[in-house]
Amino acid sequence: MKIADLPEKVLVTIREGTVIPAIPLALNSRRQYDERRQRALVRYYLDAGAGGIAIGVHTTQFEIREPKYGLFEPVLSTVSRMIDQHAKEKGLSPVKIGGICGPTEQALREAEFLRNHGYHAGLLSLSAFPDAPVEDLWDHCRKVAEVIPLFGFYLQPSVGGRILPYEFWVRFAEIENVLGIKIAPFNRYQTLDVVRAVCDAGREREIALYTGNDDHILLDLITEYRIRRYRTRAQGEDRGTGESSGGVCKVRIVGGLLGQWSVWTKRAVEHHRWARELAISGAPVPQEYLTLAEELTDANGAIFDVAHRFAGCIPGIHEVLRRQGLLEGNWCLNPEECLSSGQAEEIDRVYRSYPHLTDDEFVQEHLSEWLG
Repeated sequence: MKIADLPEKVLVTIREGTVIPAIPLALNSRRQYDERRQRALVRYYLDAGAGGIAIGVHTTQFEIREPKYGLFEPVLSTVSRMIDQHAKEKGLSPVKIGGICGPTEQALREAEFLRNHGYHAGLLSLSAFPDAPVEDLWDHCRKVAEVIPLFGFYLQPSVGGRILPYEFWVRFAEIENVLGIKIAPFNRYQTLDVVRAVCDAGREREIALYTGNDDHILLDLITEYRIRRYRTRAQGEDRGTGESSGGVCKVRIVGGLLGQWSVWTKRAVEHHRWARELAISGAPVPQEYLTLAEELTDANGAIFDVAHRFAGCIPGIHEVLRRQGLLEGNWCLNPEECLSSGQAEEIDRVYRSYPHLTDDEFVQEHLSEWLG
């Protein structure tokens, strides 16, 4: 499947920018797949105004791929149907993105599965290649891109990613079937590597940039990058030497594909809309927006358990959804993956400090409908 095969509405949504929550895995008290509550999450995100859903990614728990659980195919196939059913009922055209992991053979199987089950793109994790050279990484990505359009994924090392240099990203951006890149290294320098690479490859109009930087969400969305490029793919010139011949590339991060946006999603949609209005209008950024950005970062620190190097990030997401009634509990597949010491109290603190970040009233208004 090629980018040209995607529905026009889906392609426009991705390129103009949208909110894409990374959906968690709904489990019951026996740590078994809870289809009813998984459906409730799908309905919640779409009714909150999200333009798409990503599944099979870090927030969904990479363990779903382990044979002892055998959940990857059952969960991703049912969620695809859930999205389609709710979208049809509400007249929506959401983007469906599935995670792709593992060595090349596994990644190709997962890409084919996603394509066959109606997903529009694959979010490609490279955590299976911790020491591979850039050429091998690029070859792996190129092969998977022959099956399905790709979102690149710069996953921070703290949760299984690796440092990916500019040289990798410029080669990746030159792959024709790359649709977007989720930038999530939680690092300004590495974020700039990706932006510069997309500009130097001459693909800034074709490849949509999405933030996954949970520590910098709202600031990512209002920043205009101005990259003076020294080479574009079409010009075939050396990168980084000589006079500027590609002009100044102006590019923005247009949306987010985020675990943080899997909670308080109604507010995330409002924040994204505000950010895009500011970006498009060129109006001065108000102080209240900058304050809001730091408040969201503080809240994310509690939910994602920054104090313990993200050990409780997935249980933290589950805990917020549990408090809202969307999930039965904060359980993960791995019994040892749970809230860290003091994390629940930190979540209490951000609830008290920033009630305007939550969407509890919206959830309570629709919860019985979503669970029905």
